[in-house]
Amino acid sequence: MQHIADEADHIYLALGATDFRKQQSGLASLVALKFKLDPHAGTNVFLFCNKRHNALRALRWDGNGFILVTKALSDEMKFQWPKNQGEVRDITKRQLAWLLEGLQVDQKKAHQDMVDTTGIIY
Repeated sequence: MQHIADEADHIYLALGATDFRKQQSGLASLVALKFKLDPHAGTNVFLFCNKRHNALRALRWDGNGFILVTKALSDEMKFQWPKNQGEVRDITKRQLAWLLEGLQVDQKKAHQDMVDTTGIIY
């Protein structure tokens, strides 16, 4: 099965809580009107979290319609979702993996993704 973020150029978090009564059209409108981003850009994935932080929704355009995926955690598990209400944040696939594993998006002790090897002689 493909991951919804495969081949995505941008993964955007809609920070704060999102009303999960919204479906594809409501979330696409939120992306366009509130965050001033194009929900029809097929290389973008938009992530939303509910108020209790136990469910995520991912929205992506696939060329002829929206894909809306929901992940709901069981029991007392929660996502470590950033709380800056009303903002949007672009994250990496590595940060998405951390988020889905229950970790914070910002891992202070994590190694950097890229190392500049310009000028190094082997």
